[in-house]
Amino acid sequence: MKKLHFADTYFQNPQHPISVNLIGCGGTGSQVLTCLARLHSALVALQHPGIYVTVYDHDTVSESNVGRQLFSPSDIGRNKAEVLVTRINRYFGLDWMAIPEMFNGEMMDFANISITCVDNVKSRVDFGAWYDEDSDGYHALKPYYWLDFGNAKQTGQVILGSKEIDQPKSKKYKTVSKLKTITERVNLSKVKDSDSGPSCSLAEALNKQDLYINSTLAQLGMNLLWKLFKDGSLEYCGLYLNLETMRVTPINL
Repeated sequence: MKKLHFADTYFQNPQHPISVNLIGCGGTGSQVLTCLARLHSALVALQHPGIYVTVYDHDTVSESNVGRQLFSPSDIGRNKAEVLVTRINRYFGLDWMAIPEMFNGEMMDFANISITCVDNVKSRVDFGAWYDEDSDGYHALKPYYWLDFGNAKQTGQVILGSKEIDQPKSKKYKTVSKLKTITERVNLSKVKDSDSGPSCSLAEALNKQDLYINSTLAQLGMNLLWKLFKDGSLEYCGLYLNLETMRVTPINL
């Protein structure tokens, strides 16, 4: 019997935009933010309230970011979140928010969807501990999904996890109410951060991560959210990407 995960009914007919927290807007996060703006425009065209995004990043734009990330020379020295959110707001006519600070569970509100695009294990572990806290709340701040992006030089993965979500009764499908998060799937204590950290030049940065790994991963991962909204269901909860072999392997429910 085919397995399916059905989105909470709230996602199909919310009374206000779905809240989204984007944590990290560097190599992958800057690409994901653009995809989120396109997702919002598509949802609005389909008579949906769309999404409202809050972006968290304490980092500033460096010379090595120009070219591989979505920054220009004029952005150097400015906060990444503020640069990108200002640009997105002007281009798409939005009023999304930038928080120029590192993720901190004490000052961060829950959101319906949280997206992590961070480059170290500790940030994932810290966020996972915060996400696992019980938080029912109102629909606007009730956490449902956690979408995590991670990559090395030529490989990467996207993992969509969730809280327990009520599923419809079905004789045709085997429904899955809980999607495992990255911290539930992977023992992060065994993962090394040796490839992360700042680079002094674009050439040095490209020795750590290929030019198109981030944008390819962002497009594929965001397609999961698009299908969740458009179809109201998923038969996969993530993917593994290998640019060297040009192979994308879906993660089954």
